[in-house]
Amino acid sequence: MEVALVAVAGRWATLVLREPMHGPASYGELWARLPEISSKVPAERLQVLGERELVARQRLPGFPVRTTYRLTPAGQALRPLLVELYRTGARPAGVQR
Repeated sequence: MEVALVAVAGRWATLVLREPMHGPASYGELWARLPEISSKVPAERLQVLGERELVARQRLPGFPVRTTYRLTPAGQALRPLLVELYRTGARPAGVQR
């Protein structure tokens, strides 16, 4: 559990990681689905999540070149943890399961 939490540590990391859970998405698509944050933040988080091997970047052929981001198998394995974290955060204070 501790290793998984360290893997998703960092401001906005869980939100950036949440978006490719719905399928591969371009940088613009990911950024559009996030709260109002600077465009620099998702780029930095995607780089870190890529270094942690949770997100993979793929360049698609054609012009203009498109890049998509998708979860790796390790990123997919974190899905249940993230779902539970979101569920816990959405509960009103003092309410237990």
